[in-house]
Amino acid sequence: MEPETTYTHADMCDHEDLAVERVGCYVVTVSDSRTPETDESGRLIVEALQQAGHEVKGYTVVPDEPGRIRSALEEALADPEVDAVILNGGTGISPRDATPEAVKPLLEKELPGFGEAFRRLSTEEIGPRALLSRATAGIARGKLIFALPGSPHGVSLALEKLIIPLLGHAVFELRRKRAR
Repeated sequence: MEPETTYTHADMCDHEDLAVERVGCYVVTVSDSRTPETDESGRLIVEALQQAGHEVKGYTVVPDEPGRIRSALEEALADPEVDAVILNGGTGISPRDATPEAVKPLLEKELPGFGEAFRRLSTEEIGPRALLSRATAGIARGKLIFALPGSPHGVSLALEKLIIPLLGHAVFELRRKRAR
């Protein structure tokens, strides 16, 4: 993990251009039916992160059970080389969908704009069914957490339009100390 740095106001004038080039990521697929061999969405996330120059520090598939989801998330958050955790699956409205319930108690800060933007983009592509998504994001222990739907299309949309363009800058912001 890169050390924190203190920046002055002058340093921050072009802060949009400041980003961490290689973000350490952990991927968690939440599914009662997928395995590492059949997990298309997890594979898409890993490949997209690597193509963008980021490092995948871990990957796992867990059943849609809050305790198992939380354990996988805790393991990822404990890794000092992980800056972001991307979960996919379990964000819908079926009785087994439990990812938001497992994630939200760990969040210190929620990023409501992520879910709003994701649902807006999804609605443009698939219509009102997108409103059934409970995709969410936030910060836990100074690390980013994104919870995406399990569909390959939803994963690709979130990665391409939101996560990949934002990831390096968001991690930069989390690592820096405030100018005094």
